[in-house]
Amino acid sequence: MKVSIIGGGGLVGSCAGFALQCSGIVREIALLDVNADLAGGQALDLLHGGPSTADQIISSGSYEHIPDSDVICITAGLRRKPDESRLDLINRNVDLFLTILDSIKKVGYKKDATVFVVSNPVDILTYLASTRLDLPTNRVIGLGTQLDTIRFRALIAEFCKLPPTQVKALILGEHGDSMVPIWSSASVNGLPLEKFPGWNPNAANELFTRTKGSGAEVIKKKGGAGFAVGIAIRDVIDAIALDSHQILPISSIQNGCYDIRDVALSVPTVVGKNGVESTFQLDLWPKEIQALRRSGTVLRETLSTVLNRVGRS
Repeated sequence: MKVSIIGGGGLVGSCAGFALQCSGIVREIALLDVNADLAGGQALDLLHGGPSTADQIISSGSYEHIPDSDVICITAGLRRKPDESRLDLINRNVDLFLTILDSIKKVGYKKDATVFVVSNPVDILTYLASTRLDLPTNRVIGLGTQLDTIRFRALIAEFCKLPPTQVKALILGEHGDSMVPIWSSASVNGLPLEKFPGWNPNAANELFTRTKGSGAEVIKKKGGAGFAVGIAIRDVIDAIALDSHQILPISSIQNGCYDIRDVALSVPTVVGKNGVESTFQLDLWPKEIQALRRSGTVLRETLSTVLNRVGRS
């Protein structure tokens, strides 16, 4: 499997490349970036680690890598300027993203390629990619709330002093302010999280609030997230490469799951070689279902604003 990372010279793209190298599953990793020297430097750095990781092909370049790529991972994006509104930032990133899609269409891509959107606003951009590329809907996915979910699990584990791999909990909905914590299924190796010593509603609220603000917290301390988002990207790509049918909270256009339609957001999704293999509408608490539908409504409002400006195709 060949994975091309658009924006591979940047922090997120290069961390994704490193995570994929360490997992050793994919055969080829290509880092693409408008800054060719930066992408080349990142690729060279990865290449030097090859003897201690895996027998992979590491390369850099531009869109010439796209036609034979099995996964096209888009991480390129713009950061918010001082005093810039959320909508203005969304518009700038949408414009950049549309130029990337045009470049992908110009060089061509495999009919069975999977396009994996990481750039923000990820749910909006996933919708745009799905409606503007000639690929089945299941083959256009977004990172969605996978990063939020592993942050959530990590913070719960830290609070409870538990091994993080044993903590199972989900964030669904928008990768943004309307994300929804799924406390109804939160567990530790099959045991209900709420039964653990020291667990209480205040702790739950504080942990979710910190999860929701984790991106801003990391940006404030080190300038931007890299390692964890790279791991989250690896989780999804490895599930595709191995056809492992893992259930992950990734974003794709919904067609009735939890009565949500014509918007991309994260629901429990079976991920395999075809991208989205299926989705699960599992029983949740009524308030969780209401919050998930409200998240869809919030995204639909933003999407409508974007589509009114750029059109549907």
